Amino acid sequence: MTIAILGAGAFGAALAATLGRTTDVVLWGRNQTGRAIARLPGIELPETVTVTAEIADTDAAEVLLLALPMQTLAPFVDTHLARLSGRRLVACCKGVDLQSGLGPVEILARAGGPAPAVLTGPSFAADIAIGLPTALTLACTDDQLGARLQGQLSTPTLRLYRTTDVIGAELGGALKNVIAIASGVVIGAGLGDSARAALMTRGYAEMQRLALAHGARPETLAGLSGFGDLVLTCTSDHSRNFRFGRALGQGSAFDPTTTVEGAATARAVARIAREEKIDMPISTMVAALVDGKIGLTDAMQSLLSRPLKPE
Repeated sequence: MTIAILGAGAFGAALAATLGRTTDVVLWGRNQTGRAIARLPGIELPETVTVTAEIADTDAAEVLLLALPMQTLAPFVDTHLARLSGRRLVACCKGVDLQSGLGPVEILARAGGPAPAVLTGPSFAADIAIGLPTALTLACTDDQLGARLQGQLSTPTLRLYRTTDVIGAELGGALKNVIAIASGVVIGAGLGDSARAALMTRGYAEMQRLALAHGARPETLAGLSGFGDLVLTCTSDHSRNFRFGRALGQGSAFDPTTTVEGAATARAVARIAREEKIDMPISTMVAALVDGKIGLTDAMQSLLSRPLKPE
């Protein structure tokens, strides 16, 4: 069996590194010219990984993993619809499309064919690439297909748990990035770990509020793709979203070439919350901060002055 990974960024390359230890992999990147991976310096890909800049080289693969930034997924699918049509597709990105408000699985569904899946959960690319133990969620509405994918994509160090709750898995992975930005802001502003713990807890309540309103199951949000990913992303300097939030809190510059999925997701979620009248004050404040519509002092005051209520 051959697996193709579309997207040679850090996460795509990390998946290639670990999956290549047990199966043949084709790793495609639009500008990829060699085996060196810019986002994962020092990582060597197994010889079973074919690196290419020609997307036609992925045509023979049985499974396609799309490890592309969330905001580029829809244009990519629309551009390559004929090539993707009817194939077994797995989204490996987290977020909500800013233009349509859709998650990655709904976007992949445009290609028709078997039910698309999403691979999500608490993980850093560098950990996966060097073979550190990692557990992820694989969500697919077709449980039989999900079980086959679970077997094909699991390795001795990458353990997959499956669910049919695609909505819960998608929204958990998307919303935790927004809360991670807020957590970074708290630390960057010098508000302390106690404030971060409080924000993470209230942020988790927001994640549940939106996800359950869209039909997710509570246990999904309590699992790897929700609570597990939230804890990792809100507490580690390896998290791009956390580092971005910390820079906001410090009032310092942040590398504009670094993908921060939570920024666009915050904008999309704030719009959804407003339209559906769902109370999401942290996500709304993150969107306002990212867009420069509110200052840090006013954002903190707005959250801290909300009415007291039962937990």
